[in-house]
Amino acid sequence: MGPHPYGWWIVLHIVLFVFWLGGDLGVYYSSRFVLKPELAPASRATALNIMSGLDLGPKITLVLFLPSGVTLMAMDPHGANIGGHEIFVWPLVVLTWLFAFGWLAATIVDHRTHGRFPWVRRTDWTIRITLILALFGTAAYTFFAAEPFGVTTEPKWLAGKVFFYALAIACGLGIRLTLRPFGPAFGALMQHGSTPETESALKRSIDGCLPYVFGIWGSVLVAAVLGVLKPGANL
Repeated sequence: MGPHPYGWWIVLHIVLFVFWLGGDLGVYYSSRFVLKPELAPASRATALNIMSGLDLGPKITLVLFLPSGVTLMAMDPHGANIGGHEIFVWPLVVLTWLFAFGWLAATIVDHRTHGRFPWVRRTDWTIRITLILALFGTAAYTFFAAEPFGVTTEPKWLAGKVFFYALAIACGLGIRLTLRPFGPAFGALMQHGSTPETESALKRSIDGCLPYVFGIWGSVLVAAVLGVLKPGANL
């Protein structure tokens, strides 16, 4: 017999983790070249293009983490149920994937057009803020309830994983807010060359994101550890 499909979905989840963290590391590394005043503006623009291209990978994996996680919960033999009825039934899984593909389309369009369509950006922000609130609430319930959603295996590890996934999404929004002055500053660099004011604005924008970047790295790593080791679970 071949491997159980559940194993392949776990592999997908791990691959998403690898691409998320690896892509983020590439974004961070290339951002260091964007900040180098000794480089010609054209070279810094090339570094920015590389940084932007790499940044799309983590954005895609962040979105796909949601439906792949829901799929794993639907296939788990210890799955959630209320009154003897499973919560994560396959119609819900399909709807989650359809929702995720719609969210993914908005994410890619917003990334490639750099916010040229405000309604797309608003849609993406609305989805992310709604998810952050819903996931934090779900994590709190799963952690404090004796048998959350009828699960009797002490799934506090899952509460932690959901919490850190929500935290990673929130850190991503923090990065977007912090980077708002970056575009005008980089435009000034391209038009007028390097000045102390421009360099200061660029550095403040990119380095101001570092706490959020480290927050994402930590959240993704902790979520991966919780998902693999499932500490405290009674399986």
